Formats: sequence, structure tokens, C-alpha cells
Amino acid sequence: MPTSFDPLSRRAFLGRSAQGLGLAALGSLLPPGRSLLAAATGGRKRWDGVIQPRHLTPRVKRVIWLTMAGGPSQLETFDHKPQLAKFDGQAMPESLTAGQQVAQLQGQKLVCFGPQTKFRRYGRCGAEITELFPGVGSIADEICIVRSMTSDAINHDPAHTFMNTGSQIVGRPSMGSWVTYGLGSEAEELPGFVVLVSQGVGRSPQPIAARQWSAGFLPGRFQGVQLRGQGDPVLYLRNPNGVSRARQGDVVRAVNELNARHDTVVDDPEIAARIAQYEMAFQMQASVPELMDTADEPQHIRELYGCTPGDGSFASNCLLARRLAERGVRFIQLYHRDWDHHSQLREELPVKARETDQACAALIRDLKQRGLLDDTLVVWAGEFGRTPMAQTNKGSPGRDHHNKGFTIWLAGGGVKAGYSYGATDELGYHAVENVVTVHDLHATMLHQLGIDHARFTEKFQGLDWRLTGVEGARVIKDILT
Repeated sequence: MPTSFDPLSRRAFLGRSAQGLGLAALGSLLPPGRSLLAAATGGRKRWDGVIQPRHLTPRVKRVIWLTMAGGPSQLETFDHKPQLAKFDGQAMPESLTAGQQVAQLQGQKLVCFGPQTKFRRYGRCGAEITELFPGVGSIADEICIVRSMTSDAINHDPAHTFMNTGSQIVGRPSMGSWVTYGLGSEAEELPGFVVLVSQGVGRSPQPIAARQWSAGFLPGRFQGVQLRGQGDPVLYLRNPNGVSRARQGDVVRAVNELNARHDTVVDDPEIAARIAQYEMAFQMQASVPELMDTADEPQHIRELYGCTPGDGSFASNCLLARRLAERGVRFIQLYHRDWDHHSQLREELPVKARETDQACAALIRDLKQRGLLDDTLVVWAGEFGRTPMAQTNKGSPGRDHHNKGFTIWLAGGGVKAGYSYGATDELGYHAVENVVTVHDLHATMLHQLGIDHARFTEKFQGLDWRLTGVEGARVIKDILT
């Protein structure tokens, strides 16, 4: 009879057949709900990671990455440039811009565009932050502001890809996938890497491709799982009418048993990943609705974040991020779209500030009051920043893409609180003091998780790949306690 399997020798056939019979016998003895995968791994249903033991003493257990998609302007938020205001309307000095890559302003007259918001000093540290961010200003003594961030990419999609994977080439694993592959997750019934996307009031923001949280060449089980903030959090999460949870469990166990038997023949690691994902999906049918139902949160907590249950807002996603952190999820990534202000910066930036400022501050406060901030690394970042030069498409001016110097901030375990690091030049074009690359940021993140970035590699196509590339990334030790 024809078969899809490769021909086997008599010895291999007998050996693998015995394994299959053993698994079948074992499956018949397992109590309901106990998986073949769990039995085959000594009862461990959870992936514990390939880094055993940790390279370093970890300072944090998890990462919450707040992505401001579109590239927020550092010049109206965290990088105050009084000198740029003095040069408003004048030509940008060619000594700064000659030979430099820009996006849409290439070949055009480059004119200085002064800051469009007011700044003030916040906290005991005296950090200069825009008045549009009173919430973030109120936690100035909890965050570390890095004003010398740079990126290799100048356009949105490759810049997101670079920030997420350390490479502009599509197909590399995302940082969340690297982390969960390396360390596993403490969550029993939720994925180790979860993504939430929100969009407030605005124009037509660039789409966020699901490949930004892809596992790349790592096993598929380590890709991020997107949970939707409105409606069903995961499509097809609920069983069809007439299908009970017990019946669904029977189907999952039967499919996984067939997969396990097939694996004894073909020895394909992706089959183990498939078994694990079937089981995770079954567990999520019970765990995800409970996670997403924030109606059980006290009223004062919902008011702290400024959200209502199930509204799909960035504020609601920040509250969900805290709930995910409590449940042991290793890597949580939030995207808030529409920071791409090529025009009407003065009118539209305040809208984005209102949508995100209160929730960012609430997340830090809530983590801290629950004792979670000490072992959580929070990162706030766009894929790049904006130019000191004006751009006018329609309406009032905005700013073009800029990757030579922009601002991010961090908070949490092992990061210096109330601290500012790095600087750009007086007009905000180049990072000139303590320059930080994306690979440096990734190396620092891994360091805080207990991973030596140079030793964390995976063989693919004959090469040893790593999140931080081969260009000499460094841990930013000056911002660590």
C-alpha cells in the first residue's frame, strides 16, 4: 500500500513501531486532560527555554514593550531644543545635513522647525518633558530617558523590522520569540509572547504586519500571539454551537495522539510544536476570556488607566499588559498606531498624547504598587524619531522620518530611575553623546533577563545567528544599577 512515509529499514520499522505502540498504550492509561506531550517530557507541559542555567543573574523576569508606531517626535516630547526654536524658519546648516539620508525631504530645501510644544521640568530629577505628557512627567523619577537612540532604517516597515528583529531583512525571529525560546514562560495557560494593537483617533496609519512578531527560523510555537482588544480576543476561540468543552478536549487529545505517533516515524520537531500549540489553543479557550474580562478590576484601577472594559484602547491594553505580567507571560508587546506626523504636528500630536500618557504612567504605578516593577523591564519606543526640519504636505507643518538621534525611555528592575542618558546636538539632528544602537538596546534587554547576548545564538543556514547581530553590540551599563 502506498504511504507518505520514507522507506524504513526492518530494524527502524520495528524500533519505531515499538515506540508507537508504547505511546498508544501510554495514551490509554493517561487520565483525562493529561497530554502525550506532557507524558513524554516527564509531566512538564511548559517550555523552560534552551538557556539552562542562565548566563547571568537575572534582574527581571519579563519585558513589556510599548511601541509608538509611526515614529513620535522627540523634539516635542523628550528632547528640548531651545536653539532649534531660535533657528525656526532658517536653513538647516549644511554641516549637519550634507550627505545625510532623509526620507521624503530628499532633494528639498531643509528648513529648521522649532519645537511646537512647551517643556517643563518634572520630578526630583528635573527631567525636561513636554507639557503634553503630565502623566509621564509625574513618574519622571521612575524612568530612565535615553536621548541618543539611533536606527539603521529610515522607513516604517524596515524600521519596525529592525527594532523587532535586529535586522532589516524579513524572516528573522522577533525579540519576543528569541526571549521565549531562550527562557520559556511562567504562564501555564497563556502564550509566552503576547501582542496587543490599538489605534485611536487619527488619519490612516501604516499597518502593523504580523511578521513583526514572527518566530522566523525558530520553531513556530515561539511566535507572538495577537489578542484583539475588541470582540473575540482570538478568532474561533469559542466552540461552535453543540460542541462542549469536553468534546473539544477529546478532539484535541485524539489529534495530538495521532501527531505523536506520526512523530515517532518522521522525527520532525515541528510536530512537537504543533502538539504544544493545539494544547495551548485548548487552554486559551478557558484562560483568555477570563484574562480579557477587566470588569472585575476595581473602579479605581480602571480610572487610574482611564479605560472601560473591552474598549480596545491603548489604556485598556496597558491594563491587560499588567494582567498578563501577573499571569507569568514573558514578553508583552503593545503597539499604538498613528504617530506618523508629516504634517499637522501641532494639531495631532496632542491627540496621541491624550490617548497614551495617562495609561503609560498608570502602568508603571500599578506594576510598582503590586511589587511587579522590580522584576519587569518596561520600554517605550518608536521605530525612529522625526527631523528637526519642517515638512509641509497638507495643512500645517510636520516632520519627516529621522533615525540619527531620537528618544526612548525605560523603567523597571535594574534600570536607573530618574536618570537621563545621551544627547543629540543643539539642533537635535545627530546623537553626539553616548550613542545607542538598536543592537545595544537588545543586548541590554537580554542582559537584564540573565542572557549574554553574544552567547545566545541559533544555527540557521550554516551560520550562528543572534538577535544582536555581529556588529559589536554592547550592554548599556551606564543606565543600569
